[in-house]
Amino acid sequence: MTKNHYEVLVVGGGISGAALFYELAKYTDVKRIALVEKYERLAKLNSAGTSNSQTIHCGDIETNYTLEKAKKVKETAGMIAKYCVAHGHEGQFLFSHQKMAIGVGDTEVAYMQKRYEEFKELYPYLEVFDKEKLAQIEPKLIYDAEGKERPDNVIGVGVEGGEFSTVDFGQMSESLVNEAQKIEGKVADVFLNAQVTNITKLGDMHVVMTKEHTFTADFVVVDAGAHSLYLAHEMGYGLDFACLPVGGSFYMTKKKMLNGKVYMVQHPKLPFAALHGDPDILADGCTRFGPTALVMPKLERYTGGTYLDFWQTLQFDGKVAKVFYDLMKDSDIRNYILRNVLFELPKFGKELFIKDARKIVPSLQLDDLEYAHHFGGVRPQVISKTEKKLMLGEASINPGTGIIFNMTPSPGATSCLGNARRDVKIVCEYLGKTFDEARFKHELVD
Repeated sequence: MTKNHYEVLVVGGGISGAALFYELAKYTDVKRIALVEKYERLAKLNSAGTSNSQTIHCGDIETNYTLEKAKKVKETAGMIAKYCVAHGHEGQFLFSHQKMAIGVGDTEVAYMQKRYEEFKELYPYLEVFDKEKLAQIEPKLIYDAEGKERPDNVIGVGVEGGEFSTVDFGQMSESLVNEAQKIEGKVADVFLNAQVTNITKLGDMHVVMTKEHTFTADFVVVDAGAHSLYLAHEMGYGLDFACLPVGGSFYMTKKKMLNGKVYMVQHPKLPFAALHGDPDILADGCTRFGPTALVMPKLERYTGGTYLDFWQTLQFDGKVAKVFYDLMKDSDIRNYILRNVLFELPKFGKELFIKDARKIVPSLQLDDLEYAHHFGGVRPQVISKTEKKLMLGEASINPGTGIIFNMTPSPGATSCLGNARRDVKIVCEYLGKTFDEARFKHELVD
C-alpha cells in the first residue's frame, strides 16, 4: 500500500470538511485519513469569519425555520457549542451574545407573538421583550436620530444572555483539524495548496489528482462548497442539479450599535435570510448589517476566475430557464433581486440599503455606515432540474460507489458536525468500519 493511499480522503478544508476529518479520526476505527485543500490555509472561503454572519443558527430567532427544521438544527447547533467549550474555545472564538428576532408593525408583532407560543416549548429560555424592555436592553431599536421613540409597534423575542450565539467558523475549522491530528494511532494528513484537478473511479478505489500529488482512497467525500457540484458533474453525477451561486455582501457601522444579534421577520416568498444586525467579533463589536443576496456568475468570492466553472455547473437549458422565469415573474422576488443588485453600487447602494437597515436601527445615518469590502461569501443554492425549482437546503449526491458530494448553503456551518455524523455512518457502512456513536453522543449531544 502506497503512502498516498488513504481509507478516506476529504476534499475541502472549510468547516464541513474539517468536521468530517475530526469525526473520522475521533469516533471511528478508520486509520488513514487525508484532507486536501485548494488554498494555502484552511477555511479561506465561505467558512472564514468575514464570509458569514458568525451565527450559530439554532432556530430560535430564525423566522424562516419551521418548527420541524428548528428541532433538527437545534441539536446540531448544540454540538458546535459543546465542541468549543470542551476544547477551551469559549471567549476565544465562541461567544454568547444577547439575541432576538423583532417584529415591526402590527402584522409582524402578531406573527412574532404567535411564533413565540409555537416555539417556546422547544426553546424554554425565550422571552418576549416589549417596547419598554427593548428600550433598556437594545435602545437603538427604539429611538430615532432625534431621540424620539419610534411610532411603530415593536416586540422582540429572544434571550438576554447565557445562550451561545456566535462563533468564528474559520478558527473552529483549524481547531477541528488540529485536534484530529493529535489523535494517536491515526494517520491524519493535511495537504494545502492542493487543488483537485480530477477524480476517477479505479476498481474499488478512487484516484484523486492534484497538480502535485496523486492519491488513492477507498472512500472520498467532497465538501468543496459550490465546487462540489462542479466535481460531481465532471464524473457524470448529479446532472439533474444545477448551481446558482448567491453572494452575500454586508455593510459595517463605524461604532458599536447593537448589544446583540437582531434578526427580522423573514419574507415567506424569499429564499434568502432577511436582513439582520450582528456585533462582529472580528471588528471590535461594530455592527455588521446584511447579508444582501446577489446572484454571481462565479463559484467563489474574492478569488480570481471560477466564471467558467460557474457556467459548467449551471448547465443552462430549458429547465433552468424555467426556474429563472418562475422566480422573475413574481414581483416580490423580482424587486428583491433588483434591490440587491443596486445595494452593490457605490454611494447609491448605501443610500438604498440604509432604508432597509433603519427598520432595525431607526437612527442610522449615512455617515455611520460603510460597505464592508472583502466581507461575504457565496452560498451554492441548488436548482433541481427534475422539480424545476430552487432547493432550499442542503443537497448531497451519493451514487453509492464510495464517493459523496455535499453542497451546503446556510445553515451548513451550524450543521457541520451533524452533517459529518451522517457521512461518517455512510463511510463506515461502506468500508465495514465502526462508528462509536455512544461516545459521539456523550461528547457532542447529551
